[in-house]
Amino acid sequence: MDASVMNGKDGMAGAVAGVRNVMNPILLAKAVMEHTDFVFLHGNGAEELARAQQLTFCDDQYFFDDFRYQQWQEVKGSDTTKLDHSSEKKFGTVGAVAKDIEGNLAAATSTGGMTNKRYACIGDTPIIGAGTFANNNTCAVSCTGHGEYFIRSVVAYDIHCLMEYKGLSLKEACQLVVNDKLVKTGGEGGLIAVDSNGTPQLVFNSEGMYRGYYCYDEQPVTEIYR
Repeated sequence: MDASVMNGKDGMAGAVAGVRNVMNPILLAKAVMEHTDFVFLHGNGAEELARAQQLTFCDDQYFFDDFRYQQWQEVKGSDTTKLDHSSEKKFGTVGAVAKDIEGNLAAATSTGGMTNKRYACIGDTPIIGAGTFANNNTCAVSCTGHGEYFIRSVVAYDIHCLMEYKGLSLKEACQLVVNDKLVKTGGEGGLIAVDSNGTPQLVFNSEGMYRGYYCYDEQPVTEIYR
């Protein structure tokens, strides 16, 4: 499992990749940010930190999902990979972005990755700037989709840069990156983001993306398809 978190107030970030049996990998990413001098820990080293911070571990059965298991049965032994609910073009990464009452932004992303991924593949989720980014002056971004394309395009950071250096709005930046730049390279997926004004954007170029947002004193909104 992979996860990352970033604080837009001070630019601090934490990320983990290739961890096993940690009940909440996002809490481990947060522990990296708050209790070490590092940003990115992998595998056994990350799990050692989880034990030192007394985070909860669970056995394999806790993480079992029959749908994903059946997916794996269909493709194991081949070079084929599958994304969660791939038959309907929806992705399984979980992300969150927020603006708090003091105006601080934050982003967090967590995933189990693609079914049948090979060679200890690490996607965009734990990579700061690719799958997760936050800066109080611009936006907080969390991405989901085919990670290789998001890594090559440094998607989350690109959204920030378009706002900071070109003066684009969050909506303009998200549309340009997701529906133009990513599409041209063959990248499929989307992102959720919030700007310094608290305005959310939920943009994707796939058929659907599980998403929702809540603004203070308003009704929460949840959607799947366009």
